[in-house]
Amino acid sequence: MPAVQQAAPRASEDRIPRRALILLVLLTLIWGTNWALFPIALREISVWTFRAVGLPVSGLAMLAIAHVRGMPLQVPRADRSRLLAMTVAYMLVWNIASTYAAILIPSGQGAVLGFTMPLWAAVISRVLFGEKLSRRLIVALMLGVLAIGLMMAPGYAAYAHAPWGLAAGLLAAIAWAIGTLIIKRHQWSTPALVLTGWQMLLTALPISAGAVVLGDLAWFMPSWQTILVGAYIVLIPMSIGSVSWFAIVGLLPPNVAGLSVVMVPVVAMITGALLHGEPLGPSQVLALLLCIGALSLTLLKPATRPP
Repeated sequence: MPAVQQAAPRASEDRIPRRALILLVLLTLIWGTNWALFPIALREISVWTFRAVGLPVSGLAMLAIAHVRGMPLQVPRADRSRLLAMTVAYMLVWNIASTYAAILIPSGQGAVLGFTMPLWAAVISRVLFGEKLSRRLIVALMLGVLAIGLMMAPGYAAYAHAPWGLAAGLLAAIAWAIGTLIIKRHQWSTPALVLTGWQMLLTALPISAGAVVLGDLAWFMPSWQTILVGAYIVLIPMSIGSVSWFAIVGLLPPNVAGLSVVMVPVVAMITGALLHGEPLGPSQVLALLLCIGALSLTLLKPATRPP
């Protein structure tokens, strides 16, 4: 996996590399189906225990793959401070907050809240960095907001009964937005695969400490279903999904990259309906159409008029 670099050729909002589209489809399926699996993986173990076990396993797997591929595992000094900041925002806060959101409220609703990230990224970019948004991107954001509102509608009762789930979902989204902007606004010399591995290992340290107090205090053997589902989450969505996301951010402008994953909560809601009987009706279908419209405005190159 190539390094995440600002200096590398980047797509404009009107020209999207084919590689980014392939990664987008892969990421949508991986992350979209992942949310409905969280409640299954966490029936027997706590959030803290799951993350304390999964993060080091995933991180070591990423670094092992990088080593086999001949990538240097050392992080250059220029990347270290930003790697730490990105780890806190994207890995530490996101992993804990998003997992709690997925189990405190319906998993599909938790995904919707988490994937309000593009909105927060656009707001932060505008307020802190003065970045301007094109008309196409503004319309796409508006369609995304409408879609999110429609997808959230069936879960309003769940939010009222579990306000901490709502707070956790929004916190996860804001942290992810901050992490994405850190990735995009720095010229990285470290390969994405190595960045992912070190982020997971660094995140495992405070989470393991938290698991000592907040995790499962008594030893027990989880069921094979829990083990298999947990292993899938650790190796596929956490590992391959994170590396794919870093690659997408390296290929696309931050606001476009954020909007490019707007289909993930739709897949999450469909999966949640199939596995857990979560709400799925006309409002979700309309939200799907709005998401497709937002993606079309964001990713498809407009026709050029002849001179």
